[in-house]
Amino acid sequence: MKEVRDSASNCSSLRRKLLRRLEPIELRALDDCLELFADTAAELSQIVADLSASKSPETSYYDDLQTLLSGAMTNQYTCLDGFAYSKNNTRRFIEGRLKRISRHVSNTLAMVKKLKRKSEAEGDQVPAYGAGEMRNGFPAWLKKSDRRLLQAPANQTRVDLVVSQDGSGNFTTINAAVSAAPNNSDARFVIYIKTGAYYEYIELERRKRNIMFLGDGIGKTLIKGNRSVVDGWTTFRSSTVAVVGNGFIAKGITFENYAGPSKHQAVALRSGADFSAFYQCSFVAYQDTLYVHSLRQFYRECDVYGTIDFIFGNAAVVFQNSNLYARRPNDNQRNIFTAQGREDPNQNTGISILNCKVAAAADLIPVLSRFRTYLGRPWKQYSRTVFMFSKLEEVVDPKGWLEWDGDFALATLYYGEYRNRGPGSNTSARVTWPGYRVINSSAEASQFAVADFIQGNEWLPATGIPFYPNLTAT
Repeated sequence: MKEVRDSASNCSSLRRKLLRRLEPIELRALDDCLELFADTAAELSQIVADLSASKSPETSYYDDLQTLLSGAMTNQYTCLDGFAYSKNNTRRFIEGRLKRISRHVSNTLAMVKKLKRKSEAEGDQVPAYGAGEMRNGFPAWLKKSDRRLLQAPANQTRVDLVVSQDGSGNFTTINAAVSAAPNNSDARFVIYIKTGAYYEYIELERRKRNIMFLGDGIGKTLIKGNRSVVDGWTTFRSSTVAVVGNGFIAKGITFENYAGPSKHQAVALRSGADFSAFYQCSFVAYQDTLYVHSLRQFYRECDVYGTIDFIFGNAAVVFQNSNLYARRPNDNQRNIFTAQGREDPNQNTGISILNCKVAAAADLIPVLSRFRTYLGRPWKQYSRTVFMFSKLEEVVDPKGWLEWDGDFALATLYYGEYRNRGPGSNTSARVTWPGYRVINSSAEASQFAVADFIQGNEWLPATGIPFYPNLTAT
């Protein structure tokens, strides 16, 4: 904790000293670091509280500890990523201390993983806050009332605030409604956002917990922005909507960044919220559309559109029954569906694509032969991504996967394919990297199903929305 506080102090001091000498994107990168240090401090404090509350190591919540530590480490690397376009030595001033923090977290991750394995070997039942348990086809961390919210039409749902551009609601902007929402709430707070295009930049900070955005449907309720790296924003700060408060839910909303393919990184949505769930939403941009930054996330019946690395980050995230669409990029570009950012072999993070459609968007189909499209590439050393039981259309290059930079991470990544179908699923011409595998074992594949990957311990019959804990619904 002292290292984190010292890093934050160092970062603040550096910002003051160099205020007039830094480019806007460098100042924003320092602001990112300050926010990320605060998130790290909160996560480490939660770990200390969890350990203090445990009667013995056997009752520790290992999955939660591993998740929080994974998030804390991701924050440090995200801070450094913000200086990718820096023209001076700003990064060097903070890198040393961040590496020390990451080393401490890495050592702790290794110890937690060993304790978890020991507990499992001894047959202990390790609770995880009910994080992955399923009830009536929904994660148990969604309360019964939340499950009703996900199933009911917006106009038949009890809501706390209404946002409408015509003045018929409580507010005309989403930001005003978020500001009015309670802080640190244990109860679900529902903000109904009526049909319309809302040009706003929204951040639900850590204290805005258990917020739900309820829209009128994909293409009806839209939240739009156009920040980009080219225009001086860090990738982290370019998002139209950013969610950090735990327990966030969205239904029936389009999140869009319309900056365009020439603006490079331009995020539609960033989530670093534990237990965040997105149902019947769409995410529309080009490069870096959906930033699944950290912690546990779940996406169901969503559409994701993009070009380069358009699902990226270091969350433990499962996409079920969703559609991933590659758009037409610029003439000198290629499409890559994923760029997973796992930095440490003991992080419990990765991207799991289960029973999804992987296809070309309407604008790419007429020119499909002109652009190569890949399932993913390794953003970080221990990148981990799997495609399972999914329909891979002809948009997928026979090679399947793309290098990031030469042989970087090719031996340490984990890229897997399991029982996919469609013209793009033939693995005979796939890459032969040490870290790539065609998964042949259901036991190996099951690690990335909801039950294991985001701790989904129990499922009950679906109530109109067929969630499933294992590899298939049957």
